[in-house]
Parts: sequence; structure tokens; C-alpha cells
Amino acid sequence: MSEPMPSAFPLRLPEMPLHDPYVVADAESGLYHLYTANQGFTSGATGPLSGAGVGTLCYRSPNLLEWADPVPVFRVAEEASPWAVHGAWAPEVHRWNGRWYLFTTLHNTDAALPVPEPGEFGTPFPVPNYRRSTIVAVADSLTGPFRMLRPEAPILPPELMTLDGTLFTDDEGRPWMVYANEWLQRIDGTIEAFPLTDALDAVSGGAVMLFKGSDAPWLTRDIPAGVPHQLAPYVTDGPQLVRAPGGALVCLWSTYEKNRITPGGVDGDYVQTWAVSPSGRLEGPWEQREPLVRGDSGHGMLFTTFEGELMLVLHRPFTGARGKLYEMAWDGDELRVVRQRTDLDGD
Repeated sequence: MSEPMPSAFPLRLPEMPLHDPYVVADAESGLYHLYTANQGFTSGATGPLSGAGVGTLCYRSPNLLEWADPVPVFRVAEEASPWAVHGAWAPEVHRWNGRWYLFTTLHNTDAALPVPEPGEFGTPFPVPNYRRSTIVAVADSLTGPFRMLRPEAPILPPELMTLDGTLFTDDEGRPWMVYANEWLQRIDGTIEAFPLTDALDAVSGGAVMLFKGSDAPWLTRDIPAGVPHQLAPYVTDGPQLVRAPGGALVCLWSTYEKNRITPGGVDGDYVQTWAVSPSGRLEGPWEQREPLVRGDSGHGMLFTTFEGELMLVLHRPFTGARGKLYEMAWDGDELRVVRQRTDLDGD
């Protein structure tokens, strides 16, 4: 289904509050579609989208420099009895079987889950656990409207506190949801995956664990002296899987370094990092690499521009985030940053 072309592109990235950005380069429309959550920092209490409610917004651009005003593409309030009405974090849109599928994370603070005991895994006090999971919604257009496949219940097992689900297709063409199992529940957060049905509306087998947050050796190396016993958590956020030119499987993910848990949350520096499965298999074994971007940056994803350039988009800083763009390159199966595109993101 075709979508109407925006009439104007008045925005620039420094003017666009966004978190957990995800870009689809759509050759048919000639537009980049950038998805983000419709949260208070995005629309504003009196802004033109203040009535959009919890859900997903989409910015569009012909060139990654000029952007149209965002349009709401998914609204939780329009669903029939959704199991959760908060969050709508980390939206991603994927093409599958001729339609577009939105993955975004909702949560329900009234659906409590068991809480680790104080002191367990080094945690100095209990942290809240409640139902959180990635939903899947479908549409015929990149601008929606997207409708949940299962508004009545999570697709993943409801006892798991999960977030940031992404679609991965294996060599046999089978779909998987790769996700982060929360540090709130695990303390040592994980990146895991469940196989899905062809309809993407249920799991079709057992989970596979890719790796733990603590597997990144630089996390321990960079901890200041005297802090290790206070370490909690090892955060895992924002997985995205891509195939390297040599056949290895790469997983982008984010975490905090030099981190500690405090009554106010996590105290540390957000970073964009990555891991490699040289075998090309989801099961690994996975090798952790040094972070790609530091400086309170993260939750990035790779995409290819219309000119064939590999690009990384992420957000910085974590609070009051804006989109940042980096030109990337492959050296075999190794990924490297070429330069930040300050001509596009204004930083």
C-alpha cells in the first residue's frame, strides 16, 4: 500500500527528541522512516501530537538531513483490551511475508513478578519486577496503522521480564524474536531468542541464550577499584542482528559501563557495543568486542543508505536523547566506525 508523500521537511535531527531510533530505508517511497516511542519528551504536553497517547511515531526524510513532522503509526489506546498500556519502547519495523510488522515493548506495573531477594547476586536492595514484553503489530504500510496480533497476552512467556525484541530470520527462513531478559529479573542480563510461528504471534520452541551482559570483558576491566562487589546490574539492551560480509553473525547491543545500582536506578555510562558469532549461528559461541561508541550513547542499529553506505543510528544522551549518525565499514567480519556524520546530526 502506498503512503502519501509529506508536503514539507522542516525538521533537523537536533530538533527531534527521540529514543531507541530505528530506520527503514524504503526504496519504493524513496524515504527513510525513523521510528521512536511517543513519550512525553517526544510530543510535549501541548504539542501537535500530545493527544497521540502511548505508541509509536514515525519521522520521514528523503536524505537523512531534512525530516517531516512525525506521524503516529501505532496507538495502544486503539487496541481491544491490551494486556499493557504503558511503555511502547524501542519500536522496530520489519518486512515479513509481504507485510510490515512493528515490534515494541509494553509493560504492566499491576502484573507483579517475583523479585530477587536483597543481597542476591550482589544487589543491595530489591528492585521492582512486573510484566514487560515485546508485542508484534502488523500493517500494510510503513505509516500504519499497526494493529497488535495478540492484544490479550504477551507473545513471549509472561513470566519473563523482556524488552527490545527484534526479528531475526535464520538460514532456514525461520523467524526468531531476539530480546533482552531484564537485569531487573536476571541481575546479570542476557540476550536470548525464541523461535516464532510463521504468523509471528506465538513461540514455536525453546529459548536459546546468546550471551550474558557480564560476558563483555571490558566491563570488569573498567570498574574502578573497590567497586566490583557492588556491581549490579549487568544491563543488556537493544539487540540487532546483522550478517557480516564473511558470513559471521553480528549482534549490536547496549549496556552501562562503570555501573552501580542506586535507589534512583542505574548509575553509569551508556555505551553502544557489539558481539560476533564467527560460526554464523545464533547459538554462537559469541565473542564480545570493544564498544563502538561511548559517551552516554546507545541502542543503535545498522542500515544501508540509498547510496549504499553502511550507517549506524543511535541516541545520545540517554536523557533528552537526540539521534546521532555514524558512517560505518566492514573489515571482513569486523565492524568499525569511519566517522560521525555531523553534517546530518549537527553534533
